[in-house]
Parts: sequence; C-alpha cells; structure tokens
Amino acid sequence: MKFDKKSDGHYQLDVTGYVCPHPQIYTKKALQKVSSGDLIEVLFDNPSSGESIATMCEASGDDIVARAHEAGSTKWTIRKS
Repeated sequence: MKFDKKSDGHYQLDVTGYVCPHPQIYTKKALQKVSSGDLIEVLFDNPSSGESIATMCEASGDDIVARAHEAGSTKWTIRKS
C-alpha cells in the first residue's frame, strides 16, 4: 500500500496486489485523511474490490468521478464529499 500526495488536493493510493477487504479499508482510511473536495486516485487490480469501494462511496456520499482500466489494473478517481 502506498499513499502519496501528488499536488495540493490530489492524492494517489496504490493498493495493487491486495485482495478484499484491504483495498476498501485502505481507501476508507485515505479518505479520512483528506479534506472535502480533495481527489484520490485509487489504483487496484482486484475486480471485486471495485464493487466494495463503489458501495462504500455511495454510502458515504463520496463521488467516483473517473474510472479507467488498463492492462489488468484499474484507476478510479474519488472526490471526497
């Protein structure tokens, strides 16, 4: 797991290689560390993690503003509510 600040209000969380429930747990913790309106790019490669992360965002009111899939990896950008 790697959590980095890319620029002001823009972060990246890499949970590639982790299986459920770890990507969701790390995403939740990362969202708790940032401010409302900040963006977090979440990189993951476990397809079932997407369902868990999407459900968590829906429940918390956070928005998945972009979804990209490349070569077995997924990148979602989440805006904290």
